[in-house]
Amino acid sequence: MSTLSASVPTVLVTGGAGFIGSHTCVELLEHGYRVVVVDDHSNSSPEALLRIEKTAGRALHAVHILDMRDVEALAEVFRTHRIDAVVHFAAKKAVGESVQIPLDYYEVNVGATVSLLRVMREHGVERLVFSSSCSIYGDARPVPLDEHEPARPTNPYARSKWMCEQVLADTCRAWPELSALALRYFNPVGAHPGGLLGEDPRGVPNNVMPFAMQVAVGRREQLSVFGGDYPTEDGTAVRDYIHVVDVADGHRVALEQLGVRPDSAGAAARTGLQVLNLGTGVGTSVLELVAAVGRACGRPVPHEIVGRREGDVTRLVADPSAVAAAWGWRTTRTLDDMCADAWRFQQANPMGYDAAP
Repeated sequence: MSTLSASVPTVLVTGGAGFIGSHTCVELLEHGYRVVVVDDHSNSSPEALLRIEKTAGRALHAVHILDMRDVEALAEVFRTHRIDAVVHFAAKKAVGESVQIPLDYYEVNVGATVSLLRVMREHGVERLVFSSSCSIYGDARPVPLDEHEPARPTNPYARSKWMCEQVLADTCRAWPELSALALRYFNPVGAHPGGLLGEDPRGVPNNVMPFAMQVAVGRREQLSVFGGDYPTEDGTAVRDYIHVVDVADGHRVALEQLGVRPDSAGAAARTGLQVLNLGTGVGTSVLELVAAVGRACGRPVPHEIVGRREGDVTRLVADPSAVAAAWGWRTTRTLDDMCADAWRFQQANPMGYDAAP
């Protein structure tokens, strides 16, 4: 097994300019890691990279703009830097969009993961944290969902993430030294409390929180709530919303569990693939989320209930007990914290990163 750098570990963060990736970069920089970012900016802004450095008070070690499917360009990153571990976010991520353009989702999400694993093996990098998804569970029963629940993905996005997990499992069997953690987190929302970093998707948001925030700030007229006839308390779908800073913290702790630490040479990690949920264990309906956004911004959010969106399921709520038992890790931020932090970012950046001075 490869050994970690004798000094500060270098972590490659793919998709590091994206929503979760940028917050994870801040978390890693604040805890003493050296961070290299790869991103193609297909759904992110270069401005986010500047905000990462301002928020963390430390510079990124390097930034490479490339498509993860370009194996040669990716290999050059590994030749240029001594990479100790990878946190892999780079992917397309919208359920509704995936139903419309499924081939793009399989090509990007699965293809990028295959390319990354090829290059990691070529360069002897044997520690990986993979950004997976609760959508793999589909419309499963019972709720809350633990990691033993069979996969029942209902849309191309979820199936692409499930395929990536199968690729990881097969690769671990063929490459016994590989240590991989797949984190199935539920619905990341919120923003960094400093107000510089948040969720700013390109084009029309595909997820409820950024759309609701853009309605609240006056950028869009009205939020569409997809489905009011689900078998839930108020008829809208129920999700487990988790603060993005908690998600970022979970990825840092995952690296520590793999033996990648800035304060030591690193311990030997268990090999193979381990799958863990990251969530709060609390279900919130879409209408409850809309009400919480209204509390944060001080006025109701205009919305209407429309037909269900293909690929959506009724309830997705985590059972987070496995990660609590394994790591002693739990979320610390509430739904109101998530909405308040998201609103702080939206107020400071009403038209997003690219319109900022």
